[in-house]
Amino acid sequence: MVGSACRTSADLTKGAMRTAGRSQTETVPAVRGGIVSRRTLFARLGGAWRVTTISAPAGSGKTVLLRSWIRETGLAEHAACVSVQRDECDPQRFWIAVCDALRATAAGADLVRPLTEAPDLDGWMIVERLLQDLSPLEDRVWLVIDDLHELRSAEAQRQLELLMMRAPAQVRFVLSTRRDLRLGLHRLRLEAGLTEIRADGLRFSLDEASALFHGAGVELSEATLARLHERTEGWAAGLRLAALSLTGHPDPEGFAAGFAGSERTVADYLLAEVMERQSDEVRRLLLRTSVLERVNGELADLLTGGSGAERALQDLEQAGAFVVSLDARRSWFRYHTMFADLLQLELRRTAPGDVTAVHRAASGWYAEHGYPVEAIRHAQAAADWGPAARLLSDHWIGLGLDGQAATAHAMLAEFPTRVIAADPELTALAAFDQAEHGSLAQAERQLALVTRRSALVPSDRREHVDLTVAVLRLLLARQRGDLPAVVEEAQPLLASGHARDAADPHCGAELRALALISLGIAETWFVRYEDADRHLEGGVALAQRIGRPYLEILGLAHWAVVALSREISVAAERGRRAMELARQHGWTDERIVAAAYVALGLHMLWRGRLDEAEPWLGRAERAVRQESDPVTVLILHYGRGLLELARGRDGDALAAFRTAERVTDQVAARHPLATKTRAFQLHTLLRLGEARRVEQALAEMDPQESKTGEMRAALAALRLARDDPQAAIAALAPVLDGSFPPMDPRGWLVQALLLNAIACDALGDAAAAGRTLEGALDLAEPGAAVLPFLLHPAPGALERQAWRGTAHAAMICEILDLLAGKQEKAMAGVPARLREPLTDSEIRVLRYLPTNLPAPEIADELSLSVNTVRTHMRHLYGKLGTHSRSQAVERARTLGLLAPSSRRA
Repeated sequence: MVGSACRTSADLTKGAMRTAGRSQTETVPAVRGGIVSRRTLFARLGGAWRVTTISAPAGSGKTVLLRSWIRETGLAEHAACVSVQRDECDPQRFWIAVCDALRATAAGADLVRPLTEAPDLDGWMIVERLLQDLSPLEDRVWLVIDDLHELRSAEAQRQLELLMMRAPAQVRFVLSTRRDLRLGLHRLRLEAGLTEIRADGLRFSLDEASALFHGAGVELSEATLARLHERTEGWAAGLRLAALSLTGHPDPEGFAAGFAGSERTVADYLLAEVMERQSDEVRRLLLRTSVLERVNGELADLLTGGSGAERALQDLEQAGAFVVSLDARRSWFRYHTMFADLLQLELRRTAPGDVTAVHRAASGWYAEHGYPVEAIRHAQAAADWGPAARLLSDHWIGLGLDGQAATAHAMLAEFPTRVIAADPELTALAAFDQAEHGSLAQAERQLALVTRRSALVPSDRREHVDLTVAVLRLLLARQRGDLPAVVEEAQPLLASGHARDAADPHCGAELRALALISLGIAETWFVRYEDADRHLEGGVALAQRIGRPYLEILGLAHWAVVALSREISVAAERGRRAMELARQHGWTDERIVAAAYVALGLHMLWRGRLDEAEPWLGRAERAVRQESDPVTVLILHYGRGLLELARGRDGDALAAFRTAERVTDQVAARHPLATKTRAFQLHTLLRLGEARRVEQALAEMDPQESKTGEMRAALAALRLARDDPQAAIAALAPVLDGSFPPMDPRGWLVQALLLNAIACDALGDAAAAGRTLEGALDLAEPGAAVLPFLLHPAPGALERQAWRGTAHAAMICEILDLLAGKQEKAMAGVPARLREPLTDSEIRVLRYLPTNLPAPEIADELSLSVNTVRTHMRHLYGKLGTHSRSQAVERARTLGLLAPSSRRA
């Protein structure tokens, strides 16, 4: 306990005696309908200026306080009361409830327009409309929101924050929650516009506890009351439980004096005392429904074999007997968690043989009424493994498409290992689970086991198991990025979907949407953008039509990646649609949206907005699963490598590309992403002065891969690093004439043209350099593809192009500004002078770097071996803090080690 832990019983007795001897003019808490009037808190609520938050754990009396305050202060016609549903993720449903509550007030009835559910109804639009409706408000209105912690939608919370910031002054907000929420309340706190009531403020005082017991007809001595108050620490639920137990008790003093010991002892004793005060019918109702997370009248009647349970539950809730209604119609109820635990303990003690029967009956009712999750859990609780397995198998795919894969995973984990091993259907689900949450290799091993044991599947279940296995094969092929396998698995599912349309149109549409989206995803990563665009468009539209937002998000996220090859702005729009939909359903950290984050990150990256790309890639890293989604992991590390390379952090870039390359072992052979990753890894090694390693890697490369445009660009970069621009032009010729096209044309043709321009410039062919550079700018500008110019910087050539006259002057200025900013960051913290002086030999080599002479000719001029010249060049790069010959020359000129350039346009 806090504050009173060191007080003795004598101190408590003295305090109680002082309370008893107070003046008659002092206020004594009143009790109305068994509820204590908490006038101090009423005053704080009524006198609050703008926003009041009541933040405390369950059982602290928040809801009772709000209801009694509204009733006793006559605010019933002026208070709009909203109770947030459990795990509320739907902003639209939340705001409809708010509007309905405001319309029920005297002032809001004529102002707030009615609102009904609609597919395109947006929470931000609702808030804006509410602000318009409430703007002429003259009378004060309180918006009271209870259980706000159940609002899982971050979007709805931000919308509520906006409403609180902009609502008319006549609107007062009272927010009740079990935990603090991020609603920007710090601003109101600084402006003294926030009233905060926390657990300490909700604890009953000794006087309030005395009033509570007096109102329940329980008379205790002051010493006993003080001890009971101390032991409960003023917790409202504990005091109410004690009051219920003491009502009519023949020895209240003895009971209260014995209200001690371990939690289990106290709980058992209170349970017996509370239950004895109820009728036999109510006791049976409470005990047999205690195993349920929620209960309604029909289900309670089934479990008790009686009737009238709904009325009994409503009466119990009305009496405050630890029963809480969950909906406005007061048809669904739950028990206070502590009370439910106690009831379950008593059920096991008094009727252990009933527990299994209750779970079995509840499972049947839930299954019949369309609540598969509850049905499965109760079947498992009854150890009815066969029915539980069939139920889970029947709903596994649907749960996944509903975004409840984690729930399905948890339910599968409840089956004993021996049961899973003996059941081919559960083994198939275990393989599915591995594909989603574990290892693809393990999933494939489990799938092989299912195939070998298919004869054990009963005939009436074979079609369903075959369908489950087909969907699993499609998932595995998609996650491996194996396009031929995806096509092979998708075609039968598309046909099966059409065949099922007559019997079950929704199921048929689900299968078609899943197959189309899976095809589109695989085609996306194989750079078959035309096919991917068609299949993803159809799959997204179908998913939207049948109300499968999880599938819709998955399709939108990858459709955004497709758009990166054409219209980057469209990619951003699709990515944001996917992200917005994920936010509405509380799925912003789910793997389905990772591709959207990658698309938005790459969108920013290709436009050269490096700082804006970073957070999107970071969010993707948090959402993706390394083992079960290798293709997304591959493109994520590929994007990370590009970002670090563009920033000049070559070591970090190399680490990212190497991580991506390790993932390529898990994807299909000859995947385009793998080739792009290896190509950029070679570019990075060149920046780090590892030309020999690059030469060796290209020599040992698979001949077919070495003929791709990506690898020819890497070869050209190697020749430039070796001061052989003519060889670089020769390496690029097959790319530019279409003989060796890149696997992914987007960006790579720009890079090929840019490298060709740099080579022509090095040869002194200004006209050819200008033409080629203009061609690179022609391709880059429509999509604002700035990134290639950051990866292969050529500021001098760009400046000369601008002087000559170009159709891309604005883009050149943007690129030069970005390169200048990059140079400033790269030189930040670099000393104005060299940390280590150059040797005479290094200075002699440095003087030849501004020339066009390759290393062998410099060696001839200095009468040195080529290896010695290359060693001196590496040392120069290190001492100057650069990674290339051109950077070394520029840095040396900045430090005054070389004369300024005399070249002119």
